Amino acid sequence: MSKPILILNGPNLNLLGTREPHIYGATTLAQVEDMCRRRAEKRGRTISFHQSNSEAQIIDWIQGGIAGADGIIINPAAFTHTSVAILDALNAFEGPIIEVHISNVHKREPFRHRSFVSGVAAGVIAGCGTQGYAFALQRIVKLIEAPKL
Repeated sequence: MSKPILILNGPNLNLLGTREPHIYGATTLAQVEDMCRRRAEKRGRTISFHQSNSEAQIIDWIQGGIAGADGIIINPAAFTHTSVAILDALNAFEGPIIEVHISNVHKREPFRHRSFVSGVAAGVIAGCGTQGYAFALQRIVKLIEAPKL
């Protein structure tokens, strides 16, 4: 039996739909979660979807995923550029990891160009809006189901 795919969202993503819609769009996090659930179900998968403004909570979810998840999709938000602790937790996870950013971080302020997470991720999706989560789900299912060599 397969384990769920963790989808983790960092600080301020609870404000999707209202926070800077010119950057992040009008889609709410609840709508993103609903879309992810439907897409995962079509692929015979389940998700465990979370958001926190707390770095410690995100680390706890990652650590829980070590034995309890097949893959992790993570939008660390501002923690992308600051959290060695999240990187360390992700390094302990043996399954595939996909990093997602709603905006194109490379077109934004220079401090957003550096990601602590990218080095451990199997892929990075940025600048595709909330559709990036759908792309991430498609890719992570392929990685999970790929024959192990």
